[in-house]
Amino acid sequence: MNYKKHVRRGLMALMAIVFTASGLKAQDRPEEKLGWKLGAQAYSFNRFTFAEALAKIDSCKLKYVEAYPGQTIGGGIEGKMDFTMSPDKRAEVLQLLKDKGLTLVAFGVVNANSAEEWRQLFEFAKAMGIKNINTEPKQEDLPLIGKLANEFKIKVSIHNHPNPTHYWSPEIVLNAIQLANSKYVGACADIGHWVRSGLDPIECLQKYKGHINHLHFKDLNEKSRDAHDVHWGTGVGNIKGVMQELKKQKFKGMLSAEYEYNWLANSADIAVSAENFRTFVKELK
Repeated sequence: MNYKKHVRRGLMALMAIVFTASGLKAQDRPEEKLGWKLGAQAYSFNRFTFAEALAKIDSCKLKYVEAYPGQTIGGGIEGKMDFTMSPDKRAEVLQLLKDKGLTLVAFGVVNANSAEEWRQLFEFAKAMGIKNINTEPKQEDLPLIGKLANEFKIKVSIHNHPNPTHYWSPEIVLNAIQLANSKYVGACADIGHWVRSGLDPIECLQKYKGHINHLHFKDLNEKSRDAHDVHWGTGVGNIKGVMQELKKQKFKGMLSAEYEYNWLANSADIAVSAENFRTFVKELK
């Protein structure tokens, strides 16, 4: 056998073993062919430390993380996840992520109270490799946010909580995006909160066309403010239709799994939801 071919085959076999052991085979993540990064919002595991949340996210065969402010870090690291953490603390958290084989993509929902704090938030995001900041800012801060997004080239996404919170309506979010006046500022579409507000997720996504940076992904048992999470595709959120619309719009970016129910054991629920999601991806037209 040709020596170079022998070495190449050996390397390919080794890579296959590594990918299989870590659950990273390409066919296990069909969504990535569409440019989708399926991950999880650490808030789903807010009864646990960030380090424990990472282990749970990994157990769900997800590799992308959205962190949120205020979660105890854990894993031998003192303090909480916060954009004011020191450079040394940031390095420790990044090493924790590296050790778990996970990538921190987004941070939120987070706000700042001054121009200085907004800049500090963007500096934190840049240092941590964060690509997207999810926020519900004050209206008067939007022009500043747009300027900082342009400067740092980091996406900022306006998140919607349910009615009667300020950003519950797509029209209000779209107006905020215009006020920010930056190609980096768009929407973090929380499809479950739209259902809680009595809105149709697909119609809302259509209104957001061209402005979707990120999604908070969930399915609910009923159309009410008191609804709770269920496995994706088994509720009233029309998950398949939502995914079809995202493909139609050629969305690229992260979808953060959220499961704000069965708090102490919901990693199994997220794992089932992720498996359902990947089945649905293969069925998209």
